[in-house]
Amino acid sequence: MTDHDDAPQSDHRADDTRPADPPQDQARDRDQARDRDQARDRDQGRDRDGAGRDQPGRDPADADRAPEPPPNPFDHAGRNPLGASGGTGGAGTAHAARTTFEHGRAERRYDIRGDGQVFEDNTFINQFWVDSGPPAVQGAVPDETLGRLADVYCETTGYQRMKRLLRSCGLLVLTGEPGSGRTATALALLSELTDDHVTRLDPATAVHTIGDDALQRGHGYLLELPPEDGAVADPEPGGGDRAPRPRRLTELHLDRFSGQLRAKESYGVVLVGSGDLADRLLQGRYGVYCPPPPPGEVLHRHLRTLLRGEPDGALDEARALAAHDDVVRALGLDELRPREAARLADHLARHQKGELTHAQLLDDCGAFVRAQARAWFAGADRPGTLPEALPALNAAAFRIAVAVFNGSAYSLTAEAAELLAWELAVTLDPEHPTGRRLFGTHADNRPVVARSVVEDGELDLGAARVPARVIRFQGDALATAVLHEVWHGHHNVRGPVARWLRGLCDDPRPEVWVRASVAAGVLCSWDWVYGFGELVRPLAALDARVPRMAAATALAEAARDPRVQPAVAAVVREWARSGDPALVDTAVLAHGYALPAGSVRSSLDALGAVVRSGDGDDTDALATASFSVMRLLASADPETVTQRLGHWLDDGRRALADLVLLTAIGTLTMRTTHLWGLTEVPHLEAQGPRPLLLALLATRPGLTPRLAALVRAALGTPRAGEPALVGLASLLRRAARDPETLRLVCGLLPLLAATPRDRDRLRGLLTGLVRDRDKPLDKAAAGRMWDAVAEGAER
Repeated sequence: MTDHDDAPQSDHRADDTRPADPPQDQARDRDQARDRDQARDRDQGRDRDGAGRDQPGRDPADADRAPEPPPNPFDHAGRNPLGASGGTGGAGTAHAARTTFEHGRAERRYDIRGDGQVFEDNTFINQFWVDSGPPAVQGAVPDETLGRLADVYCETTGYQRMKRLLRSCGLLVLTGEPGSGRTATALALLSELTDDHVTRLDPATAVHTIGDDALQRGHGYLLELPPEDGAVADPEPGGGDRAPRPRRLTELHLDRFSGQLRAKESYGVVLVGSGDLADRLLQGRYGVYCPPPPPGEVLHRHLRTLLRGEPDGALDEARALAAHDDVVRALGLDELRPREAARLADHLARHQKGELTHAQLLDDCGAFVRAQARAWFAGADRPGTLPEALPALNAAAFRIAVAVFNGSAYSLTAEAAELLAWELAVTLDPEHPTGRRLFGTHADNRPVVARSVVEDGELDLGAARVPARVIRFQGDALATAVLHEVWHGHHNVRGPVARWLRGLCDDPRPEVWVRASVAAGVLCSWDWVYGFGELVRPLAALDARVPRMAAATALAEAARDPRVQPAVAAVVREWARSGDPALVDTAVLAHGYALPAGSVRSSLDALGAVVRSGDGDDTDALATASFSVMRLLASADPETVTQRLGHWLDDGRRALADLVLLTAIGTLTMRTTHLWGLTEVPHLEAQGPRPLLLALLATRPGLTPRLAALVRAALGTPRAGEPALVGLASLLRRAARDPETLRLVCGLLPLLAATPRDRDRLRGLLTGLVRDRDKPLDKAAAGRMWDAVAEGAER
């Protein structure tokens, strides 16, 4: 976290002209002043020790042992309090977590009926059928349906190859997600080859049970397997009351069905959703992936049909409206699936005909992602027994994990999904905990289950960025929709999700706990009473810094909602006064975000009160408070912070002065990226790798005098002088490597050399850095700094 390795390795001896040749009289004066300071400190220490030895009743043997010195708050000055646990990570991780839930924070309107049907705004959903569209037609497909399909169907990539395979084998297995156009493609293929004689089989039909008498010559048959199905049921040997034993659909079953179809000169298409079964069947002779056709073309064909007879230009106006920013944002999807494109065409056509206002159109567009989330989780644990429900639970867990880790590494997301799947399985069947499949759905195919993609990206670790394979939803509204559906629509899922998030918040990797804590904060903002009791309070009580930081982050995220912020403020205020070290620590960390207290000024008031109440005796609390003050200094209102720090320094109370000195030392070494908050500070984004002091000098030049006064106070205070000098040495070494940093430092140094003693201290530091045998400072850069110090002394 810090650059202590850049500290000087040799004595700091001054020079009157250049760092290479110091005059003896200045060196002697400086050494004498240093000796006086050290002698005074030794005398004060002897006085304290003598007072302890003269106390009556002390064991004489104790007088022979040197008393333990009190903890020095400056021993670890400038270090991140989470450093030993992995740190706070980089601002990039926090930014990605924060923006994941920016879309669609508004409340949704749900009207849940007793028959399992749900009316969400204007969208109809049936909970007992995973597909969000109308129920499947049983029996012969009507001619008018096939006629409408011929008008609007857009040929997908590979259509001609599918037709050739269907002609040769009589059977085709099309894989893809519901709504991807696979049903339309299947109907188009069968209609073309059978002269519109197409029959849809009941989804409950098992392939191996289809008899020859059920097939007609020259007909086409469409069978859509239920999601996460693909097992055929055989009765248990010997009968009995036991449930049928599931047996996986195999090539053998398909071979039999293919032979039956070819004998009747008929054709069949089986639709299979993405998953393990699809992976296996794609390796065989019948399996083909059905890619969705271009959504723009699907939209055009449907609009052309729906707007037939409307005035000229209506079609172009509708297509232009579909590309409008507010419509695209309301949809919240990168690319529509064919079924969604058809639905959007219907909404646009109704708008063109005056049947929908613009506001109603946007509201209907916003229902797309909500319908997708509802379809994903409706009855996902059926039939209620673990072995049969496990594939659906795995898919549900993966979708929730992508919602929390949207834009993060696929490896972290997949691992988190496995942990959540275990929690769901144990909740469903506590008596039979399940293990993990080692070779399940391939990583190339699994993202499709969550309507997501895996692509090359980067992770911000704070100190560096590393390449990673990242996963993200194909739509920025899906993450919020998924969590909203799970949290509000399925109460029994809250328990396992809460336990899962608490476990992730205890992970020392910032790439994990930051994501989990932000998601926990969003859930708390939706239901504060439940979320606080199940997520935040248990984390704050743990005896570890990472879960407390996660609890503080969740509190800050929840406080974004103005209706919840007063409750958050009350909790943080109560914790700060509780006397419980864990709760006080969490409250101090939370004030670094400013959101819980409502403003930077209020957070500073609270931090000052905590430090004063402890009188500076708790060095850990003082270090944590300093870290939070630095984070406030990296917020959008650093002017208020610097003004308050100056006031504390003049206050005269040692605890507040130590807080200021620790903060000043921290700004010399703490990278700005580690001080991320949950509010946007655009001008600091490019300054992430730099120490906070340099970032503020570059972006807030008006604060330079105040910042210089704080650093000069740290350098000139005996108890803080050494760590401040080490931090400044790190800054000077950084300046010698970068021309822009050198310019900023040369502008700061004159303000640090306000007195002859300040000048001697800085020149001694430069001389020591130049003469360092291991890492000598560049003499040209040191010369510019030397001149800057001289300029300051002359003012």
